[in-house]
Amino acid sequence: MKNNTSSPNNFQEERAHSIPDVEIIDLENDPNAGFVGSDSNDENLSEETAMDSDMDSFRDFSRPSQKSKLPARILSHINIHVILLLVMISFVAGIIYKVMTWGVRVDPDEIVPGEYDNSNDNFLPLTDAKGHTLRTDYSGDIKILAFGNAPFADDRGSENNLASIIEQMTGATVYNCAISGSYLAAELPYLQEDICPMDAFNFYWMCFLAMGNEDIAEKYLNALRVLGDDAPPEAREVYDILTEIDLNTIDVITLMYDGSDYLAGHEMYSDENAEDIHQFTGNMEAGLTMLQHDYPNIRIIVLSPTYAYGLDENGNYVSSDIQRYGWDVLSTYVIKQAYSANNHSVSFVDNLYGTIHEDNASEYLIDHIHLNVEGRKKVAERFVSALYHYNDSK
Repeated sequence: MKNNTSSPNNFQEERAHSIPDVEIIDLENDPNAGFVGSDSNDENLSEETAMDSDMDSFRDFSRPSQKSKLPARILSHINIHVILLLVMISFVAGIIYKVMTWGVRVDPDEIVPGEYDNSNDNFLPLTDAKGHTLRTDYSGDIKILAFGNAPFADDRGSENNLASIIEQMTGATVYNCAISGSYLAAELPYLQEDICPMDAFNFYWMCFLAMGNEDIAEKYLNALRVLGDDAPPEAREVYDILTEIDLNTIDVITLMYDGSDYLAGHEMYSDENAEDIHQFTGNMEAGLTMLQHDYPNIRIIVLSPTYAYGLDENGNYVSSDIQRYGWDVLSTYVIKQAYSANNHSVSFVDNLYGTIHEDNASEYLIDHIHLNVEGRKKVAERFVSALYHYNDSK
């Protein structure tokens, strides 16, 4: 028979598994519920007070005060479209500013004071094979031998001739061996006067004549016979000067050929043969090599062509920096000539950029190529500057 009497242990187990009594508080009818002094709510009140204190602290940092509500309202009306519009306006304003201030003219003197010289001038003293200076004083009664064409040949014998002007400026004696209508480049790589008689008057063959080569002297005279009345008027006089002169008495040799080679479309230079005489630069280099080898005590000054206009098919003047005649523009001839002069360590006067150029050519040319008297004076001044550049009368 089962014993139904409850033991203390059984009672505790039953209590542990039973539902505890819950006291229901009527907040509407209990006046003390939720207020200070109520025993049942003292602990809850303390917890709520602490929570309210924490919330107040949180509100101080997370919620704006009444005074800060106005900026918040303004910012609330700014959206991404307004920001993009402001950025676009700033960008467009920057572009307008750049366009309005683009290409402002600047005075070159503010950058590089003084005159700008873009010429290829290279004034060198006379030196020996080791580079030692041999002579610097070229004042007094020195002797100058001049080769070339029109610049020296025009108005020959008058006081307005280029050689005469140099004599007046320096007191030197100038032997004028320039021949009108001649070229620096030869038509043929050898002298065949019955085919190309004018070749006898280019610089290379004239150097042979001055050095006393009898074979070339004979060919020179034969060229005069072939040309007859078409021979240059000064050709015979030049022959007499060069066959009688002693190059050991010459102090300076100068040569100046104008832009005739450019206008004739003569070839300019050869990469394979720097002394190819039917090239503009090659003929000059071949002549310089002979002179420097046999007469190292003669100073040499090369004068470049001055500016010359090109001519179109109707004879109208055009820029020689544009017009080509089967080879290249005039400025390239001058640049290559400067390079050749530098190779031989002789002085070079750039008359194209430093004396008479496209901007002032109309003042100093009587036509598309020939110099007027004022043009010759300018060339003479530049020659004298090169001549006296290292002058030391002491």
